[in-house]
Amino acid sequence: MNAITALAGRPAPVKSPSHGVDAALLAKYDGLRVPRYTSYPTAPHFTPDVNGDVYGGWLAAIEPSRSGSLYLHIPFCQKMCWYCGCHTKIVARYEPIAEYLGHLRREVGMVADRIPGRLAVRHIHFGGGTPTMMAPADFESLIGLLRERFDIAANAELAVEIDPRTLTAEMAAALGRAGVNRASLGVQDFDAVVQEAINRVQPRAVTEQALEWLHGAGIDSINLDLMYGLPHQSVESVTRSAEIALEMAPDRLSVFGYAHVPWMKTHQKKIDESVLADSLGRWEQFAAIADTLAAAGYSAIGLDHFARPGDELAVQQEEGRLGRNFQGYTTDDAEVLLGFGSSSIGALPQGYVQNAVPFDHYAAAIEEGRLPTAKGIALTEDDKVRRDLIMRLMCDLSVDTAAIARAHGLDEGAFDPELAGMADLVADGVAVVEGRRVHVPEAARPLMRIVAARFDTHLSKGAGRHSRAV
Repeated sequence: MNAITALAGRPAPVKSPSHGVDAALLAKYDGLRVPRYTSYPTAPHFTPDVNGDVYGGWLAAIEPSRSGSLYLHIPFCQKMCWYCGCHTKIVARYEPIAEYLGHLRREVGMVADRIPGRLAVRHIHFGGGTPTMMAPADFESLIGLLRERFDIAANAELAVEIDPRTLTAEMAAALGRAGVNRASLGVQDFDAVVQEAINRVQPRAVTEQALEWLHGAGIDSINLDLMYGLPHQSVESVTRSAEIALEMAPDRLSVFGYAHVPWMKTHQKKIDESVLADSLGRWEQFAAIADTLAAAGYSAIGLDHFARPGDELAVQQEEGRLGRNFQGYTTDDAEVLLGFGSSSIGALPQGYVQNAVPFDHYAAAIEEGRLPTAKGIALTEDDKVRRDLIMRLMCDLSVDTAAIARAHGLDEGAFDPELAGMADLVADGVAVVEGRRVHVPEAARPLMRIVAARFDTHLSKGAGRHSRAV
């Protein structure tokens, strides 16, 4: 347990959210657009001032004792899901994927060459897109390269995001041979009407077949993704989807709210806004899913994750060690996160870096022997203390601001102005301030990002647009 976690304290973990949220309160705050705080400062505040040269210097300064994790972005899908907010590209041929993997392998080498020694790695995560669109042999070869260039722990977590619709028995077997031990399957909803409306037709049997192949390959740690706020969803339909998901006995479930941002993702314009739930409807859907999972014994983790009580995610929450990064809530406490592939984001002690998003920009940099970093942000001391504070609030629903301040060598009253500025949130029941501790009541769980935003000094600068608060 690090010093900040030990000092900051936390409430007892709560099994399930309450339905007792005032409709007017939800409507009031849901009109706000706030970040999801998978980082602080958040991605809209990254600038081109942090480029490949800066990143190269940060890599060269990595101390041998630092722990690391790897994220590899595979930005390809066979079909576009209308709700998708990811950086991905639809392909019908394998050639673009093979070409991309060639660039990705070169990037791995370029980054590893700049790090003193072999970085010790305990977590590897493949995201997308659809990582399992890689040919089985190419995936195993890529894992081999990572093991060659980094010191991968024998018990490292190796996780892969999977679209069950495109998984094959051959790929599942390759995942097992490569050492994958955790799989996250996109489901979203089991209702056929909802699936048609989001352009993701995925019968239950398809998901069950994927799970059978994965279990057969020795991959038993499973996460299922569900969503609320999608077109045509209702309390009854999402409850049924949650019940079906429980029959598949996953270790964890992620329950995400659909972020309707058609100004950023133009394909979302294909979704009929008239069949999207309002703020209260979205919260009722989430609460219905949460209550269904809680009744089955799953613990609520932070904003939108659920886990079996014995799962490491639940254990770390109970012990105040839960973390949050670009993949959501995580057991990964690495000090260095290296991101590979177009649009991927990395986190180092000095700050954050993001690769070029357009494929051609990413490829051009690699071909010219340059790190493909397009933007990022160097952390100030103020950023670091606020990042720790927001992290604990997002993970524990509570934070002792005095303890965080002391851990960073600041006066205990460093955040008194922010606490004093929460009078409106306190009056509305969104936050409870006791001395220098702020706590988000269980009934206000869906609004925790509103409370976190009060500590965000970058948000007022107005860069970027974010998703709705609920």
